[in-house]
Amino acid sequence: MTCASVTACAAPTTTWSAPAASPGATSAAPTTTPTGAATTPAGSGAGTEADGQAPPGFVALSDIDPTIVHDIRYQTGHNFVGRPIAGYREPLCILTRQAAERLHLVQTAARARGYSLKVYDCYRPQRAADDFVQWGRHFDDQRMKAEFYPNLDKSVLFTQGYIAPGPTAHSRGSTVDLTLIATPARAQRPYVAGEELVSCAAPVGRRFPDNTVDMGTGFDCFDSLAHTVSPRITGQPMKNRLLLKRLMADARFTNYADEWWHYTLADEPYANTYFDFVVARGALARR
Repeated sequence: MTCASVTACAAPTTTWSAPAASPGATSAAPTTTPTGAATTPAGSGAGTEADGQAPPGFVALSDIDPTIVHDIRYQTGHNFVGRPIAGYREPLCILTRQAAERLHLVQTAARARGYSLKVYDCYRPQRAADDFVQWGRHFDDQRMKAEFYPNLDKSVLFTQGYIAPGPTAHSRGSTVDLTLIATPARAQRPYVAGEELVSCAAPVGRRFPDNTVDMGTGFDCFDSLAHTVSPRITGQPMKNRLLLKRLMADARFTNYADEWWHYTLADEPYANTYFDFVVARGALARR
């Protein structure tokens, strides 16, 4: 989870001021004054005024391509924080329609080669990025260190750019964290809270049995091994990374060099606007 994954490195131009989710609600215009993240805790049930509503043009990826596999880690406890993250109400991938339709093209090309895409994270509410920052300031909470940042002290996650305050590129709705799985997909056992953790940089046969092809590290690995063209990654894992990169580039997605899983649509529709509605189908505009 480096700078581009937790936060956009550039300052925002606008921040979306989302209206409450309600039947027939109309979308408000973006505001040039940041409104601040809502504080509704993750998993707190039905929608509230703090949940907000997406503007027209955001869709559930599964409505565009139901064959793409979902493993939405921040809605679960299997992530570097160790609990569900604020704003993730449902295990849903929400994206701008443009990004979702381009991913459908990538999926078509991947399936022709015997693979499928699997998404880990898509649109991310700004409140989730704020949640990461708050977690990062509590140095005593290191429950997931052994898997996600085994070679780093938590105190350096800010200074080394793994966590940074500010708006996240994911909150613009056209950034996605994903991988490739071979088809037919292998079964993946669920993560069990409290289980013994293994380093995300360990060999594929030892780390958590994600059903992805071997990418050389697990998802959200805070290690230079996760750099897309790390010289320490060779053989089939590097071939797998480069295949994903080529498939995504063909659909005009750009990779963030420090994370093999992180891609942003080159001509994203909200390049300077950030959103904070919750990840839930009810936040999407009714068709």
